[in-house]
Amino acid sequence: MTEEIKKEEQLEEVEGTEEVVSEEPPQEKSELELANERAEDFENKYLRAVAEMQNIQRRSSEERQTLQKYRSQDLAKAILPSLDNLERALAVEGLTDDVKKGLEMVQESLIQALKDEGIEEVAADGAFDPNFHMAIQTMPADDDHPADTIAQVFQKGYKLHERVLRPAMVVVYN
Repeated sequence: MTEEIKKEEQLEEVEGTEEVVSEEPPQEKSELELANERAEDFENKYLRAVAEMQNIQRRSSEERQTLQKYRSQDLAKAILPSLDNLERALAVEGLTDDVKKGLEMVQESLIQALKDEGIEEVAADGAFDPNFHMAIQTMPADDDHPADTIAQVFQKGYKLHERVLRPAMVVVYN
């Protein structure tokens, strides 16, 4: 029996040493490895910050260009009703030649000022385009007037570069 006890004690010792081996803490990183990891982390943060700054500068530049391009939009929207009123005044019969000539000169100078700012009249002849025209009424199409063409213009439309300021109000054959 004593031999059995000795064998059991030896087995326990062997098992105990195995547990000690498995419980050893993992090797700690050296100071150099830790410093390298921190340096990589700082480099990544720096590169991200630089990229973010470039994106901010690019977006800011694009925003400034857009604002510059469309700076006259509000002024144009305020002037367009006056231009419409001038056209209506010119359509009135019974004006003297001098009054008519004066109204035409004012109208031409307004149109030229708008053109100088990049504001153009929307073409309102031919095919109906819902991007530039607003159909306020329809008329039946016939052989002479195919469907989806403009029959009459009630109010002219205008655009600033590619942006529509006001769609043309039209009657469409349908």
